Amino acid sequence: MKKPTIKDVAKVAGVSAAAVSYALNGRTDKVSNETIERIKKIINTMNYVPDFSARSLVKNQSKLIGIVIPQTESHKQLILENPFYSEMISGIESKLREYGYHLLLSGVNQGESYLDLSVQRNLDGAIMMGIYPEQFYDGFKKINIPIVLIDSYINDSYFKRIGIDDEYGGYLATKYLIDKGHSNIGLVTGAIRKDGVVEKRFLGYKRAIREANFFYNPDYVFEESMSYEHGLAAGQLIAKKFPEITAVFATGDMVAFGAIRSLMDQGKKVPEDISVIGFDDITMSKMFIPPLTTIRQNITEKGAIAAEHLIHMIQGGVEQEANEIMLPLTIVERATVRVKE
Repeated sequence: MKKPTIKDVAKVAGVSAAAVSYALNGRTDKVSNETIERIKKIINTMNYVPDFSARSLVKNQSKLIGIVIPQTESHKQLILENPFYSEMISGIESKLREYGYHLLLSGVNQGESYLDLSVQRNLDGAIMMGIYPEQFYDGFKKINIPIVLIDSYINDSYFKRIGIDDEYGGYLATKYLIDKGHSNIGLVTGAIRKDGVVEKRFLGYKRAIREANFFYNPDYVFEESMSYEHGLAAGQLIAKKFPEITAVFATGDMVAFGAIRSLMDQGKKVPEDISVIGFDDITMSKMFIPPLTTIRQNITEKGAIAAEHLIHMIQGGVEQEANEIMLPLTIVERATVRVKE
């Protein structure tokens, strides 16, 4: 069947197409409440679905929010494979839905621009995760849409930033292992880039090592990607070449899962032979065997807070809070760390 149009609704209702549009937008100054109710009943009977593209042209509002995730590592499927992103997006989407907004999810490769997509889709705003080249942010300023950054350390008052203290998180994880009696502590991490989340967690690791007056050994840093596969490779390398390492800090839970799996495949018991702590506390952490000890951030809440602040900006609300919102971190003790005897 042919999809009914606004003109079809107007014909059945005996009104103009403009009157139908006014009814859809609740314009009681243009049409009466009785007419609005009658048009709504006809719309339901005809299964008419408003054309949001056309409405966005008229109102210069698309009700679309862009969600941008950087694909800056060699492992390109991070959006789909890492539950961290799905939990974050779940928080964003549920909050956007409360306000009648929809999301447009996109990954961005290094060197690519998001501007064309933003303009073509007439986005009302965007939430960007991670770090990008400086010119990427400059481009968004030119199209003048509200932007909220998650886990970004760019120092620019144009953007609202939602994040955690990643350096402190790295310090907290490493100090926890030190307090359990470990001194030879490996770091399994993604690519360490300037002013990125991974670099901050790495710096926290180094601070805890040096504060304890332990020797910082760069050979104990296994750097590649924030992926399960990297965890597998690093765990195998640790088991074969670094028997003196008694504990590992993995800068993401998925990395920790891979490391534990390969350590156990190599005959190591976790935590009896080697302890492992992760970072994030994704939902799978408590389901993993053994359940993962990790640094917890509320991922879903972080997404919801970012979405709420963006909507507030779009709707022209006066900002009362600081430009940067830092969420708390805690240690969740489960079963992958033990006291070194």
